[in-house]
Amino acid sequence: MPASVARRRAGRAAVRARSPERGQATVELVALLPLVGLLVAFLWQALLAGETIWLSGTAARAAARAAALGADPAAAARAVLPARLERGLRVRREGDGSVTVVLAVPAAVGGGTLAAVTTRAAFGAQR
Repeated sequence: MPASVARRRAGRAAVRARSPERGQATVELVALLPLVGLLVAFLWQALLAGETIWLSGTAARAAARAAALGADPAAAARAVLPARLERGLRVRREGDGSVTVVLAVPAAVGGGTLAAVTTRAAFGAQR
């Protein structure tokens, strides 16, 4: 074996012997993975809540337009919602001609619901 190769091997062995923190980055990564998973789940839940809030306004406006035209407001609200949000939908006509839509915020994990979003919209009667 050439002398240069032997010196390189000896140098690497000395570095390994001096480095008691070998593998520390791997241990730290494994320890942080559950926190990264929790962060992803939290962000996904925030995205679902924001989507529900946004679509509740859209559904309320569609229901109010349908009520002003004499059509079924619940059917109009269902028509603009994705199927996953229709399960928690409640539509109520108010005495002043407005329509209230209540949507359940789906849970990102477990398939339940976390809260309900209530949105009210009005549209003038059409002739």
